[in-house]
Amino acid sequence: MIYLSHFSFPHVEREYDFLLSQKRTCYDTYYPFQILSRHQLSMLDFEPVTILYGGNGSGKTTVLNVIAEKLKLHRDTRYNRTNFFEDYTDMCSCELEQPLTDDSRIITSDDVFDFILNLRNINDGIDRKREELFEDYLETKYSSFRMNSLEDYEQLKKVNMTRSKTQSRYVRKQLMGNVREHSNGESAFLYFSEKIKENGLYLLDEPENSLSPEKQQELVRFLEDSARFYGCQFLIATHSPFLLSIRNAKIYDMDEEPVDVKRWTQLGNVRAYYDFFKKHEGEFY
Repeated sequence: MIYLSHFSFPHVEREYDFLLSQKRTCYDTYYPFQILSRHQLSMLDFEPVTILYGGNGSGKTTVLNVIAEKLKLHRDTRYNRTNFFEDYTDMCSCELEQPLTDDSRIITSDDVFDFILNLRNINDGIDRKREELFEDYLETKYSSFRMNSLEDYEQLKKVNMTRSKTQSRYVRKQLMGNVREHSNGESAFLYFSEKIKENGLYLLDEPENSLSPEKQQELVRFLEDSARFYGCQFLIATHSPFLLSIRNAKIYDMDEEPVDVKRWTQLGNVRAYYDFFKKHEGEFY
């Protein structure tokens, strides 16, 4: 499925004219101006899966933020949005082949980290509650309770429960399901599987963060299936050789000037891994 077919960024001349008009005002930064034009990037064409590859400072995250801002996509956390973002996005243009669905969104590393931290906070609260219930169980079970009126009925049920169950069964019954027992990688994958639904445009900024190599490969299969069978389109910024290997993905090398389209096996990061393992090939037998 193609929702976004292409996106155009302002040419360097237009950026220069705008910045010249701001010369009487002092600013610390004009971001996102002069980031993408430095790489001679004026337009991107998109496939069901399009990948932005490049080192830190190459502009791949800027591309995602600009597109998300222009399309008004949902996002869970704030980002580095300067006073000039609206001016810049006003100069951008795009073409949609399909109306965007309400589920379309950008997902960043900050979103995933916040989700993991929220799970930890929930678990911390559950752990504290568990300790309180352990104490409550012992106090209730061995108390000398006597029912004097109907107002004592709930307490009677509680006493009977403590006397009919073991401590662990009592605590489990009183607690909601503990969402721990997830590693950071499992929690991160859970976030992607919850946020990515059928039929939507999804911008993913370095989704490999917090994911083990095994989980990255699982995410690759999930994204491939979502694009092939469930009407999703993805624009992904990544360094991960696993994600770069997504079948039929169009890959832009943001380290090149001008930005160029390459096969994943041509990329410097992937070649570095290949050369390293090739050098140590004999040690795997």
